[in-house]
Order: sequence, then C-alpha cells, then structure tokens
Amino acid sequence: MSLEITQHNEEFSTVGQIMPEEVAQIAALGYKSVIDNRPDMEGGHDHPLHIDIETQVKSAGMQFAYLPVISGSITPEQVQQMADLIESMPKPILAFCRSGARSTNLYHLALRH
Repeated sequence: MSLEITQHNEEFSTVGQIMPEEVAQIAALGYKSVIDNRPDMEGGHDHPLHIDIETQVKSAGMQFAYLPVISGSITPEQVQQMADLIESMPKPILAFCRSGARSTNLYHLALRH
C-alpha cells in the first residue's frame, strides 16, 4: 500500500489512517515522530487502536503522541496540545487521522496559536 503523504514543510506532514504494518515505511522515509489524531474505534473494528500503532512506532525508534480529535469539534485545548507537540517532538513529524484533513486543520490552527 502506498502512503499518500502531504508534506506541509520540511518539518510536518499529514496522511490518512496508517496501519501498524506501514510504520516501517514511515520510519524509512525519515520521520522521527508520529501524532495520531484519530479517536480509537472511530472507524469501527477495521480501524487499528492507537496502542497497536504506538507499539510499532516506538519499536521503529520514533516518538508517538496520541491526541484524538473528533471531526468538526477541535477545542482550544487540543490546539494548544498540538502546538506543544509540534514544538517539542523530534522532526520531521507525521500526523494522521481518517483522511488527513483533521490533522491538517489542527496543524494550521496550532501554527496560529
């Protein structure tokens, strides 16, 4: 499966839902951190739990953050948390949600914060 990554700049990219078996490819692309913005079970049982992805991310030597955001309901606290993660996590960072749009919106809000 090919990852359709949107690179916003050299430090931050977004992508739709990733699977645990795709983490090695993400590491090979040079990413140092992964942010999961998709709540567990949002996509039912076909959607992997964040802990399954986190395990693979950490095994690949990258950092992981779980910041679940409900589509259309981004809070000021989540924007602040995203800004803090962008500031503190090793770069480049790859953030994901179902389609990548929520992570992109959160990123742009965090930049203005």
